[in-house]
Amino acid sequence: MSKVVVVIVVSMDGVVEEPTWAGPFWNDEHARFHSGHLFASRALLLGRRTFDSLSKMWPAMARESDFAARMDSIPKYVASTTLRRAGWNAVVIKGDVAEQVTKLKREPGRDLLVYGSADLVNYLIKHGLVDELKLLVHPVVVGPGKRLFPDGVDSTTWTLAATSTFGSGTIVLEYRPAAGQRLI
Repeated sequence: MSKVVVVIVVSMDGVVEEPTWAGPFWNDEHARFHSGHLFASRALLLGRRTFDSLSKMWPAMARESDFAARMDSIPKYVASTTLRRAGWNAVVIKGDVAEQVTKLKREPGRDLLVYGSADLVNYLIKHGLVDELKLLVHPVVVGPGKRLFPDGVDSTTWTLAATSTFGSGTIVLEYRPAAGQRLI
């Protein structure tokens, strides 16, 4: 059975939208962290907006590094109600997303990795499908922007599994659903 692992970049004030603000904090530790997760995963789960953004950037960079080549070639599943065809080695999840992700989790193999995709992350959490939530909290207050957990999100409890700090000041908070939380 596979796990759903979420890796998401967030500011100190909870903003996840258009994380160009994270660029100044990027260093070799970030690169190793992201590379480790990407190469340990069998597929990406993405929301449509994140998919659109990534699919415009990575194919052009596929020859630049092993990471870019892996990002380009890894299978992708896109949760969208509007996208008909995806391209970029991706399949659009049709119908009930929770049901389809549950089926994907039941397949043997490595993890399913979610990058960004805040709406999808909240949906997956609501349906008990996230096994690990890794927040890369950057030392910046962004102000306006989409928050990871907007008002109205259902309450869930998490257990802190690990922390680490990069030299840039970014803190990685690794959480797992607390005992008693429904997990599929």
